[in-house]
Amino acid sequence: MIATDDKLQRATVTFPQELNADSDAKLALTFSGTIDGSMMGYYKSTYSPNPEKPEEKDHYALTQFEPTSARQAFPCWDEPALKATISFTHIYRSNTVSLANMNEVSSSPSDGLVPKPFTSPSTTGDDSNSEWKISTYAKSPKMSTYLMAWANGNFKHLESSYVSPLTGSTIPLRIYATPENIHQGQLALDTKASIMPIYEKIFDIAYPLPKMDTLVATDFDAGAMENWGLITGRTSVYLYDEENSGIAAQKLTTGVQSHEVAHQWFGNVVTMEWWDNLWLNEAFATLMGEVIIIQELHPEWKIHSEFINMHLKRALQLDSLRSSHPIEMPCPDASMINQIFDAISYSKGASVLKMLANSIGEKAFLKGVSIYLKKHLYSNSRTADLWAGIAEASGLDVAKVMANWTLKVGFPVVNVEETADGIKLRQNRFLSTGDCKPEEDETLWWIPLELKTVDESGKASIDHKVFLTDREMTIDIKNVKNATFKINAETAGVYRVNYTPERLAKLGEEASKPDGHLTLNDRMGLVQDATVLAKAGYGKTSGALTLMSKMASEKESLVWTEINGAVNDLGSAWWEQPQEVRDGLDALKRKLFGPIAKKLGFEASKGDSAEVRELRATAVGAALAAKEPSILEEAQRRFGLYVDQNDESIIPGDLRTAIFGAAVRNGGNKEYEKVLSVYRRPPTPQHKSACIRALTNAPTEELRKRTFDMILSDEVKTQDIMSFFVGASSYSPARRATWEYFKTNYDALATRFKGNFSFSRVVQYSFDQFSSNKDADAVEKFFSDKNNKDYAQALSQGLDSIRSKAGWVERDAEDVEQWLKSQK
Repeated sequence: MIATDDKLQRATVTFPQELNADSDAKLALTFSGTIDGSMMGYYKSTYSPNPEKPEEKDHYALTQFEPTSARQAFPCWDEPALKATISFTHIYRSNTVSLANMNEVSSSPSDGLVPKPFTSPSTTGDDSNSEWKISTYAKSPKMSTYLMAWANGNFKHLESSYVSPLTGSTIPLRIYATPENIHQGQLALDTKASIMPIYEKIFDIAYPLPKMDTLVATDFDAGAMENWGLITGRTSVYLYDEENSGIAAQKLTTGVQSHEVAHQWFGNVVTMEWWDNLWLNEAFATLMGEVIIIQELHPEWKIHSEFINMHLKRALQLDSLRSSHPIEMPCPDASMINQIFDAISYSKGASVLKMLANSIGEKAFLKGVSIYLKKHLYSNSRTADLWAGIAEASGLDVAKVMANWTLKVGFPVVNVEETADGIKLRQNRFLSTGDCKPEEDETLWWIPLELKTVDESGKASIDHKVFLTDREMTIDIKNVKNATFKINAETAGVYRVNYTPERLAKLGEEASKPDGHLTLNDRMGLVQDATVLAKAGYGKTSGALTLMSKMASEKESLVWTEINGAVNDLGSAWWEQPQEVRDGLDALKRKLFGPIAKKLGFEASKGDSAEVRELRATAVGAALAAKEPSILEEAQRRFGLYVDQNDESIIPGDLRTAIFGAAVRNGGNKEYEKVLSVYRRPPTPQHKSACIRALTNAPTEELRKRTFDMILSDEVKTQDIMSFFVGASSYSPARRATWEYFKTNYDALATRFKGNFSFSRVVQYSFDQFSSNKDADAVEKFFSDKNNKDYAQALSQGLDSIRSKAGWVERDAEDVEQWLKSQK
């Protein structure tokens, strides 16, 4: 007898007689399910085989099981610690392609019915000239159910291979996609071929499966998924067109493919015991896949520096909220598991590991990782196991020094007070609202201070051995008043540093020097710290604005990315301040970015470095947002020619999003219709993303309503709805309409996204750009009678974000206004 419990997603099988603990028994089950469009379990994906006729649709099916959806496809013990070998046989149409985790070992015609030994009696019949095939795949190693995968559809593929540096075996590599997309899969395939041998050498563990496939999916809830031997992911992360996609897309494809390959060891060979240790998978794949390995492939990308903007900033932004959570987060049920796939598990986890690697040295760190993996091959692990491996390699009591970084919520701010003989340092928990209560400020972190000083001869050095482990400490610095020093050199630590206004001004002067002692990483961290601390009330926003103004001679793209982000954050919070203040912020942006945009122009040279291409994209995008006249005129001229002649060659891929957005924001029906036509027939996923952003930036209520009316129509895939909310909520004229649309359509959206990762983000993006306590109260009231179990974290974090911005505006509105006036 079988009884089911839908709430617990559990089936209980009762046998006629009791089985002893040492019984040798087999349980065979037949089952059926629905292949729907939920993007979870075994689901249906839709695509247009002919890009010129998007109304014509075809379908295929694939799986997405992480974290708890394998049970939607087949009965199983669906928990990561309950590993098993899996044998898979697939019956499918003979004119389609079947994919699975393992390699195919046999294939033959079939009548489409299930044969023995799967059912009894046999249901096989005449299979001559059959429309069906049956394929059997090799038995897998021991694996967790969430890593199983299969797919079936009209796929085409590109192929390559690599030779294992450890075994000498040749491992075939393929990338699969629907026929109209496969020509854009080469970069992802080439990346995989390049990085597989690097991973083997670093970990000293051979890739254990006989093949490695990637499937590009046209409907996918997450970004990508590390299924063992059959990685899956969105078109927007795996498709790349060399002529049209741009440098940002190249970096995204390379980084995501590397991240998912890292999981073949971190997560697949060695798997976390339970979801509270998800960070073991995701933080490692982020650090290894997106930084350490990419540095090997593309040192010119300055990826260690980009990490500060991509991950450290993102991690600390979320972790500065009261509603954040520890890296190791209890997960009592499936609804909580979905919510911890966030910046804490990925970005803060990776930042903490990077800080540890910086302290003990990358060589010892990677040696410890290899020890950890080898001790837990084909089994499960917890954080303590990782710390033990790194401790063995480094001699450091890693568990002791890292405990509060993973087990406690939040991070510290180090306050720097200058004395007659040096500096006095004090650590406290940092909150974006600046109002940490005593009971919230009990944690003491192990903080590597990484103190940079410059001696009398002008030589800079970093002390890697000084740590702040108590509440306070003092450090002697000779002639401190006139000395140059910086805490958290290279911005390697997971904390903020609060200097006096006088010291911040001196650091700003040092940062502005062409031959100064502050490196790229130092300058990025300086901008981040100054703006974030001002937002929290540790200093005045005018001080951060002065710092950035002094850096006008800055050459590095990544520092300008930080400055642009800081000014955008200010403008977003100040969106309902008087018009003259908002105009002043636009004028500041034109002053900072206009000269760079004019110097670099719109046209890339063939020999342009990634650095120049990214700086051009940042500067032109910022100048267009602030309506720099000559830059806006040129963007409109180019877009006008695109409309009239359909010649896109004058719109560089790096600038497409900025030009499309500016054309629509400053245009009318003609520009809107052109972007809409491209959205309906996008040559690349990057075109589609640019179109979504532009359509949500429509200049009139009538056009914005057309965009909102699209969201729940057949024109928008469920996976893309979140992008519409991101675009609309980021555009201040559409911000309130976004919230009204969400409230009106809450039930329809909740139904559409039931069980998916994305809904919590849609919830948060619908309101978190507000910046008044009145709005926070209204949002809280709306959700007060809703069952928010599946998005409680995102709701709390969004509300905290609003209140943080509200406090910032209330505190510094006059300060910012006066600074803007003083600077004319």
